[in-house]
Amino acid sequence: MGRWPDCVQIKEVGPRDGLQNEKKQVTTADKVAWIDMLSESGVQEIEYSSFVHPKWVPQLSDAHDVGRQIKRQPGVRYSALVPNMKGLELALEAGIDGASVFMSASESHNQKNINKTIDDTYPVLSEVISEAKKVNKHVTGYVSTVFDCPYEGKIKPEAVIRVCDELLDAGVDDLSLGDTIGTAVPSQVEALLDVVLTRYPKDKVIMHYHDTRGMAIANIMTSMSYGITRFDSSVGGLGGCPYAPGAAGNVATNDILYLMHGMGIETGIDERILHDAALFMQNKLGKTLPSKSLVYEVADQQLV
Repeated sequence: MGRWPDCVQIKEVGPRDGLQNEKKQVTTADKVAWIDMLSESGVQEIEYSSFVHPKWVPQLSDAHDVGRQIKRQPGVRYSALVPNMKGLELALEAGIDGASVFMSASESHNQKNINKTIDDTYPVLSEVISEAKKVNKHVTGYVSTVFDCPYEGKIKPEAVIRVCDELLDAGVDDLSLGDTIGTAVPSQVEALLDVVLTRYPKDKVIMHYHDTRGMAIANIMTSMSYGITRFDSSVGGLGGCPYAPGAAGNVATNDILYLMHGMGIETGIDERILHDAALFMQNKLGKTLPSKSLVYEVADQQLV
């Protein structure tokens, strides 16, 4: 077996994690058109919105309408973030294929993000997970701040394991481990995966990197060297967390594709469609998106 995998699976989280921190409102029609573009790209899962209360994330207050209007493609899982039973009820009405529940490995970030202690969060999420599984929905457990917390600093792997154990015991299908503030370096990734992969199968682990310090691609490479083949990313590098001051966007899907395809690793995703999707949202937001490969590709086109 070679050092690198033959293929990786990318979950596109731009419509949710990408847009949630954007101040300029994007219309429902534009969101639907954008998600429809992403659906044609070959990506296997799109996290299209969040069913949190609209006052917390106004940008995603149209989650139900978006879910009802998108054109669903065979072979694509359409998932959404679900905080509680009310959110799950609305999400099921909108036709989700998968539910994502979320909490933090950091007590301080969990209270800022969810307004609950970690221990008080478990019963709420356990009910959501149980009910979602009863209707045969895939459930992903997001664990935020697995490396660093904006309030507490370094997070020990044992704190991450504690949360992961609870989520897996509650019935999640997989775990997405998040570098929420985008400050991790490869040695931190190694330290966490050394612990995580002695406890859980690697096919249950998804890595979710933000790119605040420009380390996301290096961290992805490190993750792949451990056999991790599933990653969350956001087209164009959109993103940020309202409760993680200073956090930049998710690693750009465009940049991951440039890396993977350049290394001969299959993704099943059409780079041209992703490029067009990034430019579409860049125009709607009226700002340059941070994806490095997108910037250079546009520059190359201007030179022709």
